[in-house]
Amino acid sequence: MVSNIKLILGFLFLVSFSTLAKENKIEITSESFLNVSAKGGEENAKIYWGLGHDEYAHLDSIGARLIISYNTKIGKKRSEKGHEGGEWMYTGLIDIDATEHKLKALVGHETYYFKIGITTEKKVEDAIANKDKIIWSDEIKTKTKRAWGIGKLLILIGALGFFIYGMKVMSEGLQQAAGNRLRGMLGSITSNRFKGVLTGFGITSIVQSSSVTTVMTVSFVNAGLMTLRQSAGVMMGANIGTTITGWIVLILGFKVSVSEYAYMIIAIATPLLFIAKGKSKAWASAIFGFCILFIGLDVLKDTVPSLDASSPIVQFFIDFKDVWYGPVMFVLLGALVTVIIQSSSAAMALTLAMVGSGTIPFEVACAMILGENIGTTITAEIASLIANVHAKRSARIHSMFNLVGVTWMLLVFPLFLKGLGSIVSGDPFTDVAVAGTTIALFHTTFNLLNVLLLIGFVPHLVRLAEKTVKSKGESDEEFKLDYIGGPLGSTAELCILEAKKEVAKFGKITSKMNGFIKTQINSSDKKQKHKMLDKLEKYEEITDRVEVEIADYLGETAKLEMSTDASIQMRSMLNISTDLERIGDIFFQMSKALEKKDNDKHYFTPEQRDGINSMINVVEEAFEIMTTNLNSEYGTISMEKAISKEKEINALRDKLRRKHLQNIESNDFNMNSALIYSNVFSSFEKVGDHIINVSEAVAGEI
Repeated sequence: MVSNIKLILGFLFLVSFSTLAKENKIEITSESFLNVSAKGGEENAKIYWGLGHDEYAHLDSIGARLIISYNTKIGKKRSEKGHEGGEWMYTGLIDIDATEHKLKALVGHETYYFKIGITTEKKVEDAIANKDKIIWSDEIKTKTKRAWGIGKLLILIGALGFFIYGMKVMSEGLQQAAGNRLRGMLGSITSNRFKGVLTGFGITSIVQSSSVTTVMTVSFVNAGLMTLRQSAGVMMGANIGTTITGWIVLILGFKVSVSEYAYMIIAIATPLLFIAKGKSKAWASAIFGFCILFIGLDVLKDTVPSLDASSPIVQFFIDFKDVWYGPVMFVLLGALVTVIIQSSSAAMALTLAMVGSGTIPFEVACAMILGENIGTTITAEIASLIANVHAKRSARIHSMFNLVGVTWMLLVFPLFLKGLGSIVSGDPFTDVAVAGTTIALFHTTFNLLNVLLLIGFVPHLVRLAEKTVKSKGESDEEFKLDYIGGPLGSTAELCILEAKKEVAKFGKITSKMNGFIKTQINSSDKKQKHKMLDKLEKYEEITDRVEVEIADYLGETAKLEMSTDASIQMRSMLNISTDLERIGDIFFQMSKALEKKDNDKHYFTPEQRDGINSMINVVEEAFEIMTTNLNSEYGTISMEKAISKEKEINALRDKLRRKHLQNIESNDFNMNSALIYSNVFSSFEKVGDHIINVSEAVAGEI
């Protein structure tokens, strides 16, 4: 009786639904599908759709099923033309209440077209055989991603390269645009190390490169504008400043995605490339670099593999993150990654991307961040191997500062991470969205605390650096460039600053030859005379080599973007180097003439010796003025003293010449020694000409 009632009620429901369907005119078409979309994955794709409430009820009542047909872009074109190999592929039958379906085993990095169909067939073979009766949705398309392999690894490396290149272009553009102001900030530092920290932080935040700040700092130490103790404070500040990169990457690269607007920003900045005046090109480079950086970052975060908890790689990190030596191991891994890619900022971006994809846990990422702090100092140490003692000591201070910091942090590592976890909203240990923010917070907090703890020990760090990096001292026999022996700086202005100091040293070395000649003329000791002759010959070789090396260095510098003032200074230094090398030649020629005089047993009269000594003394004074000018700011010196001394040299030469011509008329005068004497005081006058040329070049009168 009950079963009969159910049958009657069911029949009445179907009749009423059928009547309602007819009254509402429910018609199934392609428009019955709602919000159809597709998203490509690694060699797979997910299809999403929806159905209207009435359509779903109707289709469910008649036992309808869904089927998805798909084809590649090329296959679709071949199918439309009726060619072989373009057949559409089909899934199995899908329940009508499903709203998504994942297609696997697709070709990676391929565009696919999809359409969803409704069929009343019970078997997929029948549905395909009667595909003309299937009601299809509109076609949609998506592009699949490559599976992780060699190809994707190369894309990952390329994305990292794009990121690093963008950062380099942006940093160099900012240096060129604001270089004078940045150097002004450094030059105004006093002995107050706290001001040094703030300056280092400010400059690194602006140029987004702690390496650039370090290079600028070393250049100022070399130039005598900053002490090693002051430079230590700047580098501590640079460590804090470089943490800003992590926040920029996290906020703009992962949350806002600047890459979506990068090409529009580049379009707006492009006209700046064609403006010759001012700093327009430098600002254009900075903007282009900024956009390139985030384009690379966008590819980077999409290329890092998304792995589940059962993945061997993820399991490896999970297995070792809790053992006592785990943090140390991951610190070394972070250092290795930074040394390989030569950029702590890129290593930071890669770490954040790996955390976001679930590849590495939060604790491992924080340990790698510590390693990246060490890795960037290893890069500086390697770069300083061929640099001067000041660069080596600066790099050593930087290394000791970071090593000490990482050491004490490892001792409190678990407690410190738990403390950070308690002050952020969410759990960074389980939520990747919270983990990224907490990692950036960890990086900033660690470097800030490290500075506060160690800033009081700066004098001790400096003394330790001086003890561990010994200066070989200045050797006459083993001369080397002190200021431009290392790698070429990142901007023309920094290169010129280093070359300027080297040219000033070149002038000081050349002036020593005047003293060697004085000893050779006045000494009666044959051994001492021979020693001075050897020194003059050695110094002449030095002047030849230094001129070539400075010219080569400035030639490389000329390839960089530079301001008009920098270009003028570079030409001045080339002229100065030529004049200083010529002075070396003149002194060497004088020494050979004096050697011949001694070998031939010819002697100067007391009057001749006094005349030469007076010339030597005046030239010595001219050298002192020249050396002072070389250490001054180019284009700002007064030429009054230099011109006065040049006139004094010329007047003394004329006086000695007149007296010499009078003495030649005397019968007891030695003609051979007279010729050498005339050659010597005339040569000193030529030295004076080159000295005044140097001061004129410094003054910009070339």
